Amino acid sequence: MIAVITGDIINSQQAETEVWITKLKNLLDNWGSAPQTWEIYRGDEFQFKCNIDEVFWRFLAIKSLIKSHENLDVRIAIGIGEENFSSEKITESNGTAYVHSGRLLNDLKNDGHTVSIKTSNDSVDRDLNILLKWSSKDFDNWTVATSEIIHEMIMFQDITQEDLAKRFAISQSSVSQRLKRANYELIVETNQYFKKKISEL
Repeated sequence: MIAVITGDIINSQQAETEVWITKLKNLLDNWGSAPQTWEIYRGDEFQFKCNIDEVFWRFLAIKSLIKSHENLDVRIAIGIGEENFSSEKITESNGTAYVHSGRLLNDLKNDGHTVSIKTSNDSVDRDLNILLKWSSKDFDNWTVATSEIIHEMIMFQDITQEDLAKRFAISQSSVSQRLKRANYELIVETNQYFKKKISEL
């Protein structure tokens, strides 16, 4: 099984494309090469694949990166399933993971939520989607400052609060407050729970 994330940028017309698209490309490049592992298409939509146990952390890395830009957000559809055909371009690959993810993004555009997951197990879907709906109430309200800190914590898990304070030219206590406001410890616990539930599929 693999995980496929299909997403689109919310309010992309209100920001300079070059600013966010360059950062998104650099982020996706960390995880694989285009266009086989990831691709950006139609201007503000993207797709990439990863291991199933990495998918929640990958989602948060993208979410925090995009929300580091004023007024931008991202819709993320997570599909878990098989890859029956692997093309040189991810957008031409196929399997249940791709079908789940692609259809789910269309549903998200209609229901107003910013993240959802679809597997072949309705019970797992129900549990994880309730979790995602609750946690998104936090994620969707991250400020630019909070998003920047969360992104660094996700990308550099050995980074210290002192390092972050230097990087953002703020006090260590300010870093601590931002992490508390973002419920960072709870985010780490949620990632572990996510991995456990998906491993049961």
